[in-house]
Amino acid sequence: MQNATPARPPRPQLVFEVVRTAWVTPHVVRVTLGGPAFDQFQQKAVTDSYVKLLFANPELGLEPPYDLVALRDTLPAEDVPVTRTYTVRRVNSEERTIDVDFVVHGDEGLAGPWAARVQAGERIALMGPGGAYSPDLTADWHLFAGDESALPAISAALESLPPDASGVAFLEHGAPDDVVDLAKPAGVEVVWVRREGRDDSTPSLLAGAVSAYSWPEGRVHVFAHGERESMKTLRDVFLKERGLEKSQLSLSGYWAAGRTEDRFQAEKREPIGIVLPA
Repeated sequence: MQNATPARPPRPQLVFEVVRTAWVTPHVVRVTLGGPAFDQFQQKAVTDSYVKLLFANPELGLEPPYDLVALRDTLPAEDVPVTRTYTVRRVNSEERTIDVDFVVHGDEGLAGPWAARVQAGERIALMGPGGAYSPDLTADWHLFAGDESALPAISAALESLPPDASGVAFLEHGAPDDVVDLAKPAGVEVVWVRREGRDDSTPSLLAGAVSAYSWPEGRVHVFAHGERESMKTLRDVFLKERGLEKSQLSLSGYWAAGRTEDRFQAEKREPIGIVLPA
């Protein structure tokens, strides 16, 4: 009889304190986190750095860090703290803080409403950071594409580029007041792609804009992240229409329309969840 594969040890949790919040747009709130845990936060030299935030049912009075193994044994499944993945917008080493931007759609979801109401001094546990992408500075030009969920990572990537870099960023947005000024090299164009609503045609918005763009000569490096089905249509533009190599792409779904976060994460192991096949 074979022994069962031992469970992986729980990932360490860092407990940060909310320092302040600020509304970047009417639909995006920036939460600044700090406190002693910053000293254990191992910043990664990437522009898509992300953390997994843990949210507990406030009615249970649980305090972070959480013993998730014990809680799974003692609580109903719906009361066990859950994780949500968010990009780190900025790390401020002098202030010893990290900024995380949240898209807020009223009371929809879990993390957005938390970010909209949280007050300075409250605590939250997180795991990470992870991440793997930084712009390839040997590329001739750069192409970025994404919706509001990708804006923090794209903004961080634009800020990391050298002053003489060139390229284009396609940013899908749902309202005029979602448009913000971005720090970027003069040679990088920003194209805002308006989403009037969300229906069956939405996944083609970014793909249509990218396909119609007059591509410069030279080797491009691509960062495209956002809604899963939108990324699949972009995949076909990059691989089939433009003949790019997979090595030129950082392409992934951050979320999926009509799916909860938990279902979206589970589908990553299913055919429907695969955006860029190996």
